[in-house]
Amino acid sequence: MRPDTPAENVDHNAEAARLERTADRYPEDAEALLLQAAAHLELAGDRPAASSLYDRLLSSSQDLSQGLDNPHLVRALKAANLWEYGHEAEARAIIEGVRVAAPRDPAPWVIVAEALESHDELEQAQETFTEGARVLLTDVAEPPYSTHPLLFGRHRVRRMLGLAHDDWDVLADTLHSSPVSLDELHDPKRVWSLGSENPAELEAEISRLRAELGTFREALSRPFPVAVLHWPASELTELVDAYPSLSSEYPSHEEHLATIEASLRELSASGTANLGIVTGTVPSYEAFAASEGMSPAEPALLPQYATTLAARGRAVEWPPQRGTACWCGSGRMYGECHGE
Repeated sequence: MRPDTPAENVDHNAEAARLERTADRYPEDAEALLLQAAAHLELAGDRPAASSLYDRLLSSSQDLSQGLDNPHLVRALKAANLWEYGHEAEARAIIEGVRVAAPRDPAPWVIVAEALESHDELEQAQETFTEGARVLLTDVAEPPYSTHPLLFGRHRVRRMLGLAHDDWDVLADTLHSSPVSLDELHDPKRVWSLGSENPAELEAEISRLRAELGTFREALSRPFPVAVLHWPASELTELVDAYPSLSSEYPSHEEHLATIEASLRELSASGTANLGIVTGTVPSYEAFAASEGMSPAEPALLPQYATTLAARGRAVEWPPQRGTACWCGSGRMYGECHGE
């Protein structure tokens, strides 16, 4: 169940408890699972309990704090949550820390900027969105899908501030796929039209709201990446040795890696977005097969395993962002490895 499901359709407290139990079963996935649990607690109105989960992830006294995939995201979410129930000073301090850290993931930038925006700190929100864009998009020819909310949020705040369009605003307009332009969607005067008695104005506003809803639904329909399964060399050797019937799926490790890259490029060329890669291990795969009551030697189980790993938050974005290591684990930059 996604955390943004309306409260009348789900017991958020029960769902948070279920996710915490799942995190205990799969400690390697605890970060993603506990973040979802915290989101449910926020929706349930139990913001102190959500903060406790963020603290659990960040605390140096907890095993979970070792090797967090995205500590800046956890801090950003904690800051936004704290501000919502009266801890403004602490939230501001955390937000400043996230900005100084300059994370290479767009999500923390968007979260802290939107927290500032929601509390009418529009100048600070605009500066934060701009800092994030500068860190992540300078000299980037094609902004990754994950950075689009950063550009759209920046456009929205600048529109409310009455600032003239710049190059990044133009880029946001280009990336926006809704039939209603960003300038219309982000028009500060729109709220006035809701009280209008002019049918034409009301009809225009309804059209804009429908376009916004369509964009929102499109985002919600993509809760997990379309994930392709990757086996490191040692894991693939162990897998094929244990289950020879899978050798037809994986003739060699080199061919396996080439197939992953080719498949993802083909999906991307066909218009599929939000692509990702999940990395498998033999013990995890065998445990998954047992839970499904199937043999690990069954090839049909492999895509199900990939989907389950993605649902547990194990997917990494493809293609990797500019200047980052290749997904294959070679240690080389993506552009010098499989991104050539």
